[in-house]
Amino acid sequence: MRTLSQVLEDTARKFPDRPAIFYEDRVTTFRQLVEEVNQLAAGLIRLGIQPQDKVAIWMSNVPEWITAYFAIAKAGGVVVPMNTRYRTHEVEYILGNAEAKAVFVHQGFLGADYAGMVAQVRGNLPLLREVITVGDSAPHSRPLGEVLALGKDGAARNELENRAKKVKPTDCVFILYTSGTTGHPKGAMLSHLNMSKNAEQITEIMAISEKDLFLLAVPFFHCFGCVMGILGAYTWGAGIVPVPVFKADQTLALIQKHKVSVVYGVPTMFVLWLEEQRKAKAQGRPYNVGSLRTGIMAGAPCPVEVMRGTMDELGCNVCIAYGLTEASPVITMTRFEDPIDKRVETVGKTLPGVEVKIVDGERREVPLGEPGELACRGYNVMLGYWKNPQATAEVIDKEGWLYSGDLATLDNEGYVRIVGRKKDMYIVGGFNVYPAEVEEVLFTHPAVQNVSVVGVPDPVFGEVGMAFIIPRAGHNPDPQEIVDFCAQRIAAFKVPRYIVVGMDFPMTASGKVQKYKLQEIGKQLVAEGKVKRTEPSRK
Repeated sequence: MRTLSQVLEDTARKFPDRPAIFYEDRVTTFRQLVEEVNQLAAGLIRLGIQPQDKVAIWMSNVPEWITAYFAIAKAGGVVVPMNTRYRTHEVEYILGNAEAKAVFVHQGFLGADYAGMVAQVRGNLPLLREVITVGDSAPHSRPLGEVLALGKDGAARNELENRAKKVKPTDCVFILYTSGTTGHPKGAMLSHLNMSKNAEQITEIMAISEKDLFLLAVPFFHCFGCVMGILGAYTWGAGIVPVPVFKADQTLALIQKHKVSVVYGVPTMFVLWLEEQRKAKAQGRPYNVGSLRTGIMAGAPCPVEVMRGTMDELGCNVCIAYGLTEASPVITMTRFEDPIDKRVETVGKTLPGVEVKIVDGERREVPLGEPGELACRGYNVMLGYWKNPQATAEVIDKEGWLYSGDLATLDNEGYVRIVGRKKDMYIVGGFNVYPAEVEEVLFTHPAVQNVSVVGVPDPVFGEVGMAFIIPRAGHNPDPQEIVDFCAQRIAAFKVPRYIVVGMDFPMTASGKVQKYKLQEIGKQLVAEGKVKRTEPSRK
């Protein structure tokens, strides 16, 4: 059992001069990374951060994310990662609910004024004391360099070492907010043990060593990036090539340049990699991806042809992983020795120390092969939802079983197949979207009388949202205007791409919208080309 700091420090003792991070023209060794982490952690202590204080990270995949991640943990704090696509009201809710004392922001990233967005809501956040900027400076904030300078203080360094000795592997170190079925995200509390052991098991299955190099274009603010990626690599001394913005051609060029051996991605990313490599091959200039060895595809159902293409054309012997944030995150995973049909049609078997069962609506186990809700129990189950014991009790029972909300089957060899979702959540490019949250925004539009949102298939993102709108009398909202209205208020991946106006909803006898029927209608409309896809306007 290790804390996050112990994982990094153990590796730095073994491989002090090995590269931990390749970013642009910078190379950071493990020895340098540990020193930066210690200095930043001491700087946070000088700023008044106490054990179990919440510190948010609102940044893209840059080296400073990694430094802040380990520094907050070593100072005894709790990391609150934030989606870089959040809008102001989402930022206000999460910083307020988490009771964050400080937030790191990647100022100027893709032209975004993150510090300005925080400033807009800071008056409603009495506990937020520090906004620390990486990149551009901003009013009423503190540059990262200033905090690092504070970390040279001898007393703060002594306090840091004292605190590090008191941090226990079972302490909460992470609160990651998941999209909420009732319109508000819930904060899943994860411990050092949850994360470090899950990361170790995942990467042990992949036979990761200090000779490997990870390309991480999956976001660090997601468990895929920060647990399976950062912690997974550093457990064994492997290095990381962080990618702030995913572009298929640029990432393939990085794989070629750095001789990357491990890639992570949602199926969408592998689709785009395959398309780009095929295009380059047709032009007589294929990318040299011969260094690729393995990786993980997760976050959404994997089409069989994508898995086969990845293995045959990219030479990447990928594993499929399944899990959820509340399970730290991985529950099951395919192995290299699994037959090809099991590797493309299932999500593998459970990790060591994790149990799985399939249950009916009364939470009674169903016979092998029958579909039901997947539940798991083990070291990886979260501590609970932050400040939400009721929601915690709804998903974790008294025997410690975590109920996933996903429908699955279990065969007699222990392989799990995911067959659907208990809830009406859909997944856009690896990100969970709950219709209730999108509907809540659309209900604020003056032309909308009623709305129902469902997920429909999409060749690039797996699924995207379709909003069925019943307009108010005298109104006929334009789809472009509706999409732009959403884009100004919620993260881009949550914005519906299809808008259907004026169609009556199928209803139950008790007056509830039959979402599954709407979803069927939506799929048909897309398949027949009867509804136009609408992208947010560029401004």
